[in-house]
Amino acid sequence: MKTKPLIAVGYLFIFLAIQTVVQVAALAIEWLIQGNEITELDAIGLLVSTIVFSLITIGLFTWLKWTPVSREYIVSRPWIVLFWCIIAALGAVIPSSFLQELLPEWPESIQQQIDHLSEMMLQLMNVPGGYAALCILAPIAEEVVFRGAILRKLMEWKPQHRWLMITLSALLFALAHMNPAQFLHPFLIGLLLGWMYVRTGSILPGIVYHCVNNSVAYLTTRLYQDPDVTLTQILGSTSRVLMAVAFSLLIFVPAIYQLHLWMRKKN
Repeated sequence: MKTKPLIAVGYLFIFLAIQTVVQVAALAIEWLIQGNEITELDAIGLLVSTIVFSLITIGLFTWLKWTPVSREYIVSRPWIVLFWCIIAALGAVIPSSFLQELLPEWPESIQQQIDHLSEMMLQLMNVPGGYAALCILAPIAEEVVFRGAILRKLMEWKPQHRWLMITLSALLFALAHMNPAQFLHPFLIGLLLGWMYVRTGSILPGIVYHCVNNSVAYLTTRLYQDPDVTLTQILGSTSRVLMAVAFSLLIFVPAIYQLHLWMRKKN
């Protein structure tokens, strides 16, 4: 039993190792093709490495049954649950962004790293195929690892402390993003996705929520061409932002309540 949390952490390191190896390999290939030394991937390299990393992760975790695959949940026709997952994801976007913007400014050295990561993300979003990589494959890969493998193993360890296990998995999920500016957002989403997994025993609701969340971020960034655009810049004033937050909560809270009613508890 004591080995189960170690196995869960091991899944995280395997996830990060795959990501690192794929990026290094992509960098080496670009270096060979271009014939000169490069220090970071271009937009196409980022796209290819993201797709390859996601596919390898999904394939490895399902093939080795670290994340069991079953048709049991989809056969139950959980269409109402998936519908409310979509509504909840849409309702959470503005409140989550608002909380993110309330965080204090980062030191300059950290902010430079954050800006660099944001610029790389913008490049990836502007490449054909970027949507599939960021809004379909990446969410599936992350749900396979963090809910289907890590949280599943943690729940086997301490099923009587489910919210503690959900919180631990959400913490690992946030840390894996390796971006201080994005810690709060994936942590909160990790709590919600973990709750969905524990209630249903399936990663499918989490995949749907995750894909919608990433899609909204993708569309917003494509529209404004700035991953750091603020709600005030988009809506024009602080009062409009607060109204948008309140309206979004009127969508998000009922959606969560409906999910609570409709999600089948895991046996």
